Amino acid sequence: MADELTTLLTSSGISNEAFLAIVVIVLLIIGAVVVIIVSRPVLDIYPYLLPNAKVRARKGRLFDEKHFSEIIEADDYKEIINYLRGFPDYAKHLDNHSIEKSLDIQLGETYNILSKIAPGDVKKVFVILSKKSDISNIKSLIASKEANLSKDETTKLLIPVGSLYPTCEQLIESNTIEDVIAGLDGTEYGSVLEDALSEYNESGMILPFESALDKYFLENLLSASGVPSDDNTRILHSYIGSQVDVANLKIIIRSKVDGLKYDSINTHMISNGYQIKEWKLKDLMESESVTSIVNGLDGTDYSPVLNEALGTYNETASISVFEKALDEYIVNYANSLSLKNPLGIGPIIGYINKKEKEIKNLKIIIRAKRENNLGISDIQEMLV
Repeated sequence: MADELTTLLTSSGISNEAFLAIVVIVLLIIGAVVVIIVSRPVLDIYPYLLPNAKVRARKGRLFDEKHFSEIIEADDYKEIINYLRGFPDYAKHLDNHSIEKSLDIQLGETYNILSKIAPGDVKKVFVILSKKSDISNIKSLIASKEANLSKDETTKLLIPVGSLYPTCEQLIESNTIEDVIAGLDGTEYGSVLEDALSEYNESGMILPFESALDKYFLENLLSASGVPSDDNTRILHSYIGSQVDVANLKIIIRSKVDGLKYDSINTHMISNGYQIKEWKLKDLMESESVTSIVNGLDGTDYSPVLNEALGTYNETASISVFEKALDEYIVNYANSLSLKNPLGIGPIIGYINKKEKEIKNLKIIIRAKRENNLGISDIQEMLV
C-alpha cells in the first residue's frame, strides 16, 4: 500500500514533503471545524453569563404568592404603602412620590438596567424597551394639556426616568397640545405626533396620539428583534412578535365592539407579528363580529385562550375579559420561553416578564383597595 502511494505521488509530481504538508493542513482544517462546532455553544452562552448573574440576583427580590397574599389582605391602600416600605426597590421612591408613580419609576429603572447589561446581539431591543418611560411621559403631557391641568398636577404625572424627562419637564409650561408637539420637534417622536395631529383635530380626542406612539414603539421593537440568527434571537423575536399580535388583537376586538370599519382600524395595525401575518390581520379586521374574530384565529395559540373568554363576554358584554386573557397568555408564554434557554436569553425574558406582572398586579390591588374596596376573592380574580 505504501509503495503504491509512493508511486502515485511520484507520478503526479508531488514530493513526500509536499504531501505531508497537505496532510497537516487538512488535519488543521478538520481540527478547526471541530473546535468551532464544539465551542459554538460556549460562545453563545458566554455573553449572557454576567447579565444572567445580575438578573438572577434581582429576581430574588421579586414578590412571590406569599407577598401578594399579604398585600391583598391589607385593610387599605395606605397599609400597602407601609408594606412596600419594607422593600428597598420601592421604599426609596415612596417618600417623594405617590405609590403609582413609585411603581412606574421602579419599572422604568428596571428597563434602564436591562438596556445597559443586555448582550450585544439583543441590546437594541432592550434600549428601545427602556423608552417606555419617555412615551408614557409624552402621553401624560398631552393628556394634561387636553384636561387643562395645572403645572403641579402635570408634574405629578411625569415619571423622572428616561432620556426625554428633562425635555418633558420643560414642556410642562406649554399651553397647548400643539406647543408640546412643537417642543418635541427634533426628537424621534416629533414626526409621529405631527402625523396624528390632523386626526386629533378631526376627532377632538387624544386617542390618535396615543395609538401613534404605541404603534411606533412596537414597530421599532419588532424591527430591533430583527431576523433571528440563533436560539437567543429566535426566542426574543417570538416574545416581541407575540406582544405585537396581542396589541393588534386588543385593538381589533375593541374596534369591532365600537362598530368601527376596516379603514378606521387599519391605520393602527402593525404588520407581520409572530403568529398573525398581514393577510390574517386583514381577515380579522374585516370580521363581522367579535365571535367571528375569535373563530378566525383557529390554528393559532390565541384561539383557545379567547374561546375560553368568549362565554364570559357573551354574558357580560365586557371586552376586558379578552384583554385579561391575552395579558395572561403573554405572561404564560414568556414564562415558557424563559425555560427554553436557561443559559442564554431565557432568564432575562423571565425576569422582565415577572417584574412587569408584579407592577401591574400591585396597581390593580391598590386601585381596588382605594376606589372600590373590593373583597379578597374579587381582587384575586382581577390579577394577571
